[in-house]
Amino acid sequence: MNTTQKVDPGEPAAKIAQQASQFKRWGRRHPFVRYGLPLISLTVFGAVGLAHLIQGSSFVFCSKEVTKEKEDMEWEVVEKTKALSRTGPVEGAYKPKKLSLEDELKALQQKVDINSYDYKRIPKQNENK
Repeated sequence: MNTTQKVDPGEPAAKIAQQASQFKRWGRRHPFVRYGLPLISLTVFGAVGLAHLIQGSSFVFCSKEVTKEKEDMEWEVVEKTKALSRTGPVEGAYKPKKLSLEDELKALQQKVDINSYDYKRIPKQNENK
């Protein structure tokens, strides 16, 4: 810009007003730009942001890989402790006892005698105060 030219202070204001009116006109002609685009962008960026906050990582699209790794780690622990694999029990590592409900009922009846009992009063909460 030359220093010899004088700047008219009214010229920038007129230029800004003209651009603003063009922007308003553009919004009236294309309502998608005015209403739809902000709504869609807010929805998409909100979903990506929430996924980032919930997952705790910046890579939203690799969540399947992270989930798979976690499942594999959990299965390793289960395989070591309970001798299970994804296809079923490991051969020879786990042998469940053959129990029937009748045997369990007899064992429970031997432990607990339901014919001899004492009535015991349960104290109320406000009684001790």
